[in-house]
Formats: sequence, structure tokens, C-alpha cells
Amino acid sequence: MASSIDEVRLSERLDVAALADRSSAVLEKLRTSARSARSEERREPTFPIGKAAELVGRTTAAIREAESDGRLASPPRGDNNRRVGYTLAQLNDMRGTFGTRPWRAASDPCAVVAVQNFKGGVGKSTVSVHLAQYLAIRGYRVLLVDCDSQASATTLFGYVPDLDLTEEETLYPYLREGERRSLDYAIRKTHFDGLDLIPANLRLFQSEYELAARMARGQGALLGRLAEGIASVEELYDVVVIDPPPALGAISLSVLRAANALVVPVPPTVMDFSSTAAFLAMLDETIRSLADHELAPELSFVRFVATKVDENKSMQRGLLDLMRQIYGNAMIRTPLKDSAEIDNATARLMTVYELDGPMTSKQVRDRCLTYLDGVCGEIELDIRQTWPSHLGRLRKEGHA
Repeated sequence: MASSIDEVRLSERLDVAALADRSSAVLEKLRTSARSARSEERREPTFPIGKAAELVGRTTAAIREAESDGRLASPPRGDNNRRVGYTLAQLNDMRGTFGTRPWRAASDPCAVVAVQNFKGGVGKSTVSVHLAQYLAIRGYRVLLVDCDSQASATTLFGYVPDLDLTEEETLYPYLREGERRSLDYAIRKTHFDGLDLIPANLRLFQSEYELAARMARGQGALLGRLAEGIASVEELYDVVVIDPPPALGAISLSVLRAANALVVPVPPTVMDFSSTAAFLAMLDETIRSLADHELAPELSFVRFVATKVDENKSMQRGLLDLMRQIYGNAMIRTPLKDSAEIDNATARLMTVYELDGPMTSKQVRDRCLTYLDGVCGEIELDIRQTWPSHLGRLRKEGHA
């Protein structure tokens, strides 16, 4: 009888293994197909001269004048002799010429923003990647650190994580090896000028067990390892955006230790709100425990963003109002509404900010960009308010 039970258990394990292998094979084909179909498309977004002028902070006339007198290179022209859109690299050249770069001063702290919730499926990676790209488009120097072994953020930059990347190209070696002194080995340029990436892959999951085991042996200082790594490269950046795993583990605690700002995505559903309430209670307890070991983060701001919002649902409208009452000024005013534009872009392993045109309709795309720009713009303002060198400019702009 025991032998029969063992055979059934073995069969179940083999079936699960076979299903996992089949799923992985199909996923690899889908990812490889999507990557191959777009292998030549992965490039910077482009901007017409009117949008370029808005982003750079000068008039179109000023741009044309700088091109005429040789301070700026003129953009190429298409077959119809019309200007081709400006790349982000060209926008950054303009900012250098006009003195409108929004960089922090060397004396300002680097903003280290963790987009964190301990529940999956809340839009964490969507917010992280779009925030990083939004800030890069506006001229900031940005590093996006993917700490999630599911590697959704990495995938959105065109990588098939477990095919294109080894564990040596992720955070894993730095967290594992005490002799490494900098994270610079893992930094990769992206197709967005001014935006770098530290990618992730599935092997990063192994570091959770290793870190937990070492911490259990009394090596609590390992929680500060990620903070040390970011400090080793932060002089190169204005903002570091961290996409942590959706769980309370060693890496999530390390992210919390490294961050000086927190953005919490919360879909307005009962389950997600309940999970976020539990997350906040757990977060408070965790910060208190870290404080006992002098490892508590010093957060300059905590913001909540309503994600995956469908205001056609009365329950969501009610919960959204409740969240605004509870979180008050900590709640980002703009909701990130559910949009087919985001879904369609993600299906192509892309983001809304890198698409040249709508994948749905112009109206849907414009609405989606309004939501994304609204959310990211509020976080940008929060970041700038932590920089003393920007306070004078913010007052002139009417934000302080």
C-alpha cells in the first residue's frame, strides 16, 4: 500500500514538472517571438519640435535659432523634407545648451524611491518602469533597479531575463559576495538616454534563502548591503527607482532599508485595500524592528497611488473616496486608470512612453498619458521638494 502511495506522489511531481517545462517552453517562444519581431524597433522615443520645446523649457524659435547658429545640430529630415522627431538624447543636448537640465545639486540627496507593496498584481512594475522613463524624458539621470526575480521590469526593456542574462549580471553577486564594493558591474544602458537599468532574473530568488539563512546566523548587517550598493553609484544619478519583490522577505527588507521615499500602488478593490492595510501594519512593525538595530529607513515621503482603477464600478468609486479620506495628502490625486493602451503595450513587452503612436485610439492613448503624467508628475514634485537646490525654482513655479 505504501509503495502505491509513493508511486502516486512521484507521478504527481512528474506531472507538475512536465507542466512547468511546457509552460516555460511556450513562454520562451512568446518572449523570443516578441523580441525578434521588434529587434530593430527598440529605440528612443521621438518628439516633435513643439513637445521638445515644452520638455526642454524653451520656445521653438529658440531651438531653431540655436540650430541656425550652430549651437545645436539640426535634426535629419524625412523624404518629404519635414523634420524627423527629436530623440531624447537630442533633447538632453538642448538642455545642456540652454542650461535647463533638472539635475540635483551635488549637495542634494539622491532620491531612492521604492515602489513597494507586499501583494502581487497591484501594478508595481508598471508604475516603476513608467516612473523611471517619465523622469528620464524630463532630463533626470535615472537608475532603475529590478529586485524582483520575476523580472517584469527587466522584460519591459526588451530582455528575456533567463535567456539574455546570467545571475552574474544581476544584484545576486553583490548581495552574495562581501568583497564587491560597487554595483557598477551590473549597470546597463537602456534605449532611453539618461536611464540605466540593473536587471533581474529568476536566479535572484535564490538570494532570498541565502540572505535569510545568513541573517539567521546573526549577520543582520546584510540588510544594509543594498543601501551600500546604491550609495556606491548614486553620484551618477538624480533618482534611483527600485522595483522590489511582492513579498516580505530579505530583499524587500533590504529595499526598505535602502529607500528614502516610498510609493505604494493600491488598486481600489476590497482585497487589495485589505492587503495594503496589512502591508502598512507589517511595514510599521518592520520599521520599529529595524529601528531597534539602527537600520530604520528615513523616508522623506510616502505616497499612495490608486492603480488599475475602473470608475465605472461603483464599488471602486466608493473605495477610491475612502482611500482619499484615509490617506489624505499622502494620496496621489491622479488615479492610474485601467487602460487598454498599457495592456497592449505590455503585451509587446513595451511601455506607453516608448510607443510612437496609439495602439488603441488617439483618445484612449491621450487619456492614458494624462493618467501616467499626472501620477509621475506628482512624484517628481515630491522628489524635487527634497532637494534644497530646487526650492527656489519650485517657488517661482508656484509649487512651494
